[in-house]
Amino acid sequence: MKKLLKYLRPYKKECIISPLFKLLEAMFDLMVPLVVKVIIDEGIAKGDSGIIGGNFAVLVAFAVVGLSCTLVAQYFAARAAVGVSTDLRRDLFAHIQKLSYGEADRAGTSTLITRMTGDINQVQSAVNLTLRLLLRSPIIVLGAAIMAFAVHPQGAWVFAVVIPLLALIVFSIMLKNRPMYRRVQSGLDRVTKVTRENLSGVRVLRALCREEDEIKRFSEANEEHNRAQNLAGRIAALMNPLTLVVVNAGVIVLLLSGARLVEVGSMSQGDVVAMTNYMAQILVELVKFANTIFTVNKALASADRVQAVFDTPAGMPIRQSTDACATDSAVCFEQVSLTYAGDSEETLADVSFSVPRGATVGIIGSTGSGKTSLVNLIPRFYDATKGRVTVGGQDVRTMDPDALRAKIALVPQKAILFSGTVRSNLLWGKPDATDEELWAALERAQAKDFVQKKEHGLDEPVLQGGKNFSGGQRARLTIARALVRDAEILILDDSSAALDYATDAALRAALRTLPHAPTVFVIAQRTSAIRHADVILVMEDGRLADLGTHDELLARCEVYREIHESQYQRGGETA
Repeated sequence: MKKLLKYLRPYKKECIISPLFKLLEAMFDLMVPLVVKVIIDEGIAKGDSGIIGGNFAVLVAFAVVGLSCTLVAQYFAARAAVGVSTDLRRDLFAHIQKLSYGEADRAGTSTLITRMTGDINQVQSAVNLTLRLLLRSPIIVLGAAIMAFAVHPQGAWVFAVVIPLLALIVFSIMLKNRPMYRRVQSGLDRVTKVTRENLSGVRVLRALCREEDEIKRFSEANEEHNRAQNLAGRIAALMNPLTLVVVNAGVIVLLLSGARLVEVGSMSQGDVVAMTNYMAQILVELVKFANTIFTVNKALASADRVQAVFDTPAGMPIRQSTDACATDSAVCFEQVSLTYAGDSEETLADVSFSVPRGATVGIIGSTGSGKTSLVNLIPRFYDATKGRVTVGGQDVRTMDPDALRAKIALVPQKAILFSGTVRSNLLWGKPDATDEELWAALERAQAKDFVQKKEHGLDEPVLQGGKNFSGGQRARLTIARALVRDAEILILDDSSAALDYATDAALRAALRTLPHAPTVFVIAQRTSAIRHADVILVMEDGRLADLGTHDELLARCEVYREIHESQYQRGGETA
């Protein structure tokens, strides 16, 4: 939490003005019982209407000035709270964008979403209430006690008993509740995770008729979150009744002792009313203070969770230069192994190969054989746990990540489009691309025809996730986005799976005629998609089973031959 206090620095003015005006309001509030005392003892007791009218005007003036102070304090407190949350959310989002794939995987998407939204909202509420009430409430409580002793020291002994008891209750409940609110926020992470999975996979759920199972899973997560909230809420709910009991008991004792003192003439009726009003002020402020403490408690737990994300190292360290392999190689793997965090087994084991510049590399293998993991090491989305990967003869761990990824265009396995237009999505590949370059990329990706048929062409709207385009159209648009980049290395991660054979063949032919002759990696499930590649890597259980051309692998690699023959027999494909 202390590390997040730096976000208050740009709002020093607001952090001073808001509590200052709240303290001014508190001073006027503390003066009110004294004015009421004068009205009772000097005005009503003596029947002096002038004193009554004059002091009533003073009360009205206090109310107007107090309201003005409140409005000023509320405005600056809200301004600081919104500013802090805005800056915090911006920096947190920027930090998340810099996290490596491994760190993002460990944190989890649902957790990061909750911390970006719910946790920062808790911090915003806490900043607002802290600036408005955290100083005002203690000042009112202590000030009321001091004023009560000033009014009548002998009758104010009740305050000396009530205030320590109230402090003990408030701080005991606060210390008890803080760890509970951490568990509440963790439970919210789980609810968010289940909700996100259900919304993302709603079509699969309905197709497999698993709605009831998922409702049950959500209910279990929700009930667990509910139990944690109820437990924290029950303890928090003790605050108001316990403070009310103590304060009201103090009021009763104050009235009883005050009545005796009035009877013997050592205390006036105005004194009793003034001290009763001070006790009432303490009660009201303690209720406000209790709510502030609960909000701050939640915010402290949320702030710790937000800080935990900031404490996660962003990006990957750039290592010192090492000896490079042959400079004529576009990509070189040297005895590379990869183990994901938390896994006990290697995903890739002892993979070695070298790819010359401008070559086309096909990668094939059964599901889970490590094909995607292999290509994810090239742009350094993950670091190899053993061995090294070089691009252009330089170890990727010694290269600036932005400079490395500027050389690479990647089409992920899942076609992802962003809300906007066709043009805005293509410009992600190259922000300064001209319309001619965009149309050329669409033509090579076999997407030009259907984009031209759209009413707005390049400016055709793209809904969230590209849901207004078919699966094949989304795949072709993501390929076009990569082609616009004119990168040295092009990686197609099973991006042709949604394409028919004719479109896939036309796409492969277009890739062979790219003017800048990139090094192309093609992950495919069909041997027909990679049979013309310069070299084919056959992956099996995270190992490189063999590499060579299509004909060479058919002759000597049993794994490749089985894949090819199973597809040939099933689909009759010969090309």
